[in-house]
Amino acid sequence: MERVLGFVLVMTRLSAFFLVVPVFGALVIPLVARLGVMMMFSVFFASVVPLPAQIGSASAVQIGLTLVGEATYGFLLGLIAHMLFSVVRCSGEIIEQQMGYSTSEIIDPLTGESSQPLGTLLEVLFVLMLLAANVHHLLVQVIVRSYQAFPLGTVPTIPVMTAGAIKASSMMLMASLRLAAPVLVAFLLLFVILAILARIVPEMDILFLTMPVRVGLGVVMMILFLPFVQEFLGEFSRLLARLLPL
Repeated sequence: MERVLGFVLVMTRLSAFFLVVPVFGALVIPLVARLGVMMMFSVFFASVVPLPAQIGSASAVQIGLTLVGEATYGFLLGLIAHMLFSVVRCSGEIIEQQMGYSTSEIIDPLTGESSQPLGTLLEVLFVLMLLAANVHHLLVQVIVRSYQAFPLGTVPTIPVMTAGAIKASSMMLMASLRLAAPVLVAFLLLFVILAILARIVPEMDILFLTMPVRVGLGVVMMILFLPFVQEFLGEFSRLLARLLPL
C-alpha cells in the first residue's frame, strides 16, 4: 500500500510537470506517447525515490494535501520552463508587429491555437535547436534535482513558488526585448527615414508604399537574427537553473 501511494505521489508531480513543459507537453505529440513517457518516468522515479516517513499512517486529508502540493510544485516547474521557452516566440511576435504582420494568423502545431506565423516559425526552429543540442535532457535533470531538493511529500513554500513564477514572467519579457533589440533598432532607423521622407514629400502615401520595404527589411533581419536564437540556448539553460525553485 505504501509503495502504491508513493507511485501516485510521483505520478502526480510528473503529470503536472509534463502537462505544461515545452516539447514534452506539445499537442503535436500523440496523447498515447505522452502518457507512455509519463508512466515510464513515474515507474522509474517511484522505484528510486525514497518514500516519506510514516506515509502508511497518514490520514486521507494529509494525503490529499500532499497530492495538491505535489501537483502544484510539478506544474510550477513546467510553467517556469515554458515561460523561458516562450522567449523566442515573443521575440518573433514583436518583430512581426514591426513588419506589419500582426493581423496574420496560423495554427500553431505545438499548441493547437491560433498564432502569428513568424513567432511560430522561430518557435519550431528553437525546438529543433533544443533537440539537436540535447537541451531536452536538461528537463529530465530538472525532475531529478527537484527530488534531491524537495523529496517526495515535501514542496517549497508558497512565497518561494510565487517568487519563482514572478521572476520567470519578468525575465521572459526582458529576454524577449533583448533578443529582438537589433531588429527593433533597424526598424527604428527605417521609421526615422520614412518620417523624413513624409516631411519632404507630403503627398506620398508612406504607409502604403513602404510596406514592401518593411517586409524586406524584416526578412533580412530575420536571417541575421537566427544566430542570436542559437546563442539563447546557453542562456536558456542558465536561466532555467537560476529561476527554478530547486
